[in-house]
Amino acid sequence: MPLTPFDVGGPAQPMLSVSGLVKHFPLKKDVFGKGGGVVRAVDGVDFKVFKGETLGVVGESGCGKSTTARLLMQLIIQDRGELVFDGQTVGGSALPLKAYRRQTQMVFQDSYASLNPRLTIEDSIAFAPMVHGVPQGEAVARARDLLARVGLAPERFAERYPHELSGGQRQRVNIARALALQSRLIILDEAVSALDKSVEAQVLNLLLDLKEDFGLTYVFISHDLNVVRYMSDRVLVMYLGQVVEIGDSETLFNNPAHPYTQALLSSIPTLDPDRRTEKPPLAGDPPNPINPPAGCRFHPRCVHAQAICSQQMPVLANTAHGQQVACWMHVAGSAHSLAPAHSSGLAPEEVA
Repeated sequence: MPLTPFDVGGPAQPMLSVSGLVKHFPLKKDVFGKGGGVVRAVDGVDFKVFKGETLGVVGESGCGKSTTARLLMQLIIQDRGELVFDGQTVGGSALPLKAYRRQTQMVFQDSYASLNPRLTIEDSIAFAPMVHGVPQGEAVARARDLLARVGLAPERFAERYPHELSGGQRQRVNIARALALQSRLIILDEAVSALDKSVEAQVLNLLLDLKEDFGLTYVFISHDLNVVRYMSDRVLVMYLGQVVEIGDSETLFNNPAHPYTQALLSSIPTLDPDRRTEKPPLAGDPPNPINPPAGCRFHPRCVHAQAICSQQMPVLANTAHGQQVACWMHVAGSAHSLAPAHSSGLAPEEVA
């Protein structure tokens, strides 16, 4: 992948390093003074996004995926934790938020709500470059070029308004708008989930082409595990505000290590009658994020849970297949009966 003028540390340095990211949302008390507390939406998340890759993020609803995306974009500010973009701390003197957002953009799920209904498509795309100091003529020319790149002829679509476009066309506009600042990292939060399957396939292929053409890096959030497998180089699995597994896409899909990942993948629909699901892969509801269980947060629903699982919170440790998993069954010498007796020589790591 060619280096851009903004590439500070070269291709070996991670594009984004996330350390100890925490976001709690306080709850109000009722008129009787009851309630209160906080919702632990994101509760100590660590991972890295490498240059030129697509990092898929999966997990059931309420696990903290979208909150994590908004924290990465700094639309909301974390309570604790640090974001380091290409070796520079986000929000610090070396990389203020305006400079960070010039290199990081986001595509949201709702394609219509993301666009200003009073602006034409051309003006919507050109607006951000003009805010960042690009002359109007250059910004408009860039907008028209990007419209053509995403498959919308500028002579037909530039002067239209959002309500005149279909959902797939609006999402193409949002992708063009995300590229208008010549960004390097694109966060895609359920960007194709509202589209029908034929349009979804076109947009996914468009994203892959744009990634190759512009040397982009993606964080791709989706509920559709088949789409995540198709798009992603690595996959991060979240459960109740924490990372439970992260690794190479094919390794994780073929050899899931965490019991939650195994249950999640077993829920993928199949047309093979010999692989018919006859019993639910997972029982029960996720615990309350206001008062999560002690130890491993998955242990109330885990068929392999033992005493240590409710007593101590596991950290991400390397497995024999190369992914990292937060589970006592994969920590050598732990008190879990299924844990290996001897270490494989790979030390546990807290940062993926």
